[in-house]
Amino acid sequence: MFKWLLLIAGIGLFYLWFKGKKQAKNTLNKSSDPRSRQAESVIAPEAMVQCQCCKVHLPQPNAIAHDGRFYCSQEHLHQLDEGGWLGSARWRTSPNYDTRPEGISPDLVVIHHISLPPGGFADQSCTQLIVDFFQNKLEPSLHPYFEEIADQKVSSHFLISRHGEVFQFVSTQNKAWHAGLSSFFGREKCNDFSIGIELEGDSEIPFEEIQYDALVQLSSQLQAIHPNLQFAGHSDIAPGRKTDPGIQFDWKKFQTKNNISIEKLPFGLRSR
Repeated sequence: MFKWLLLIAGIGLFYLWFKGKKQAKNTLNKSSDPRSRQAESVIAPEAMVQCQCCKVHLPQPNAIAHDGRFYCSQEHLHQLDEGGWLGSARWRTSPNYDTRPEGISPDLVVIHHISLPPGGFADQSCTQLIVDFFQNKLEPSLHPYFEEIADQKVSSHFLISRHGEVFQFVSTQNKAWHAGLSSFFGREKCNDFSIGIELEGDSEIPFEEIQYDALVQLSSQLQAIHPNLQFAGHSDIAPGRKTDPGIQFDWKKFQTKNNISIEKLPFGLRSR
């Protein structure tokens, strides 16, 4: 009787060993079969991302990636979202801003120029230094001029570099600190109702064609949300105190490229 039990146990162990070996072989064959691997890849779920503009979720391969964000379409990439941020711009948030007065929305664009240090853009790009300045990160020891402005807290809504890159620092729904003491046909405190756009450059060297193209596109994007915008230079709203964008800015070229009515340029088309 004991011999029969040993025989049955042996047969059972052999069966289990044989079954396990067969399963291992099947698993190996399955893993080496390209059809099997393809089936597994099809089943694997795709990474999902959210459109920054409309908040719809979509597979990441179908999304448009820009500056660490995702958009579902070119249309949403190139428009202001509900928070007042432009999708196609590079976002570099500045702490230098306030909320607009209640019931006030922007109806004026103020065009500036900026170079750090003054004239420095002519030899090399100073874009990052401007970004640092608007983010209160400018290192004073890099240039004597930076020591003079180290304590200033300023910002603009947008910056257009010499290469036509558009940076945004403040939502258009908030007021940036760009105009200072200013008046637009009797309306004081232009920061309250304006959008500031800085052009990398100065009054000595003409601005780049690609900067005009970027400015025209940006103006169109802004007017899609704020159709009553007018345009002025910093010198127009702070005469005697400011000179930018200066005599090198071609208002006629801006008006022609932008195809806007002369009524939206209340200070005219002459260089100034």
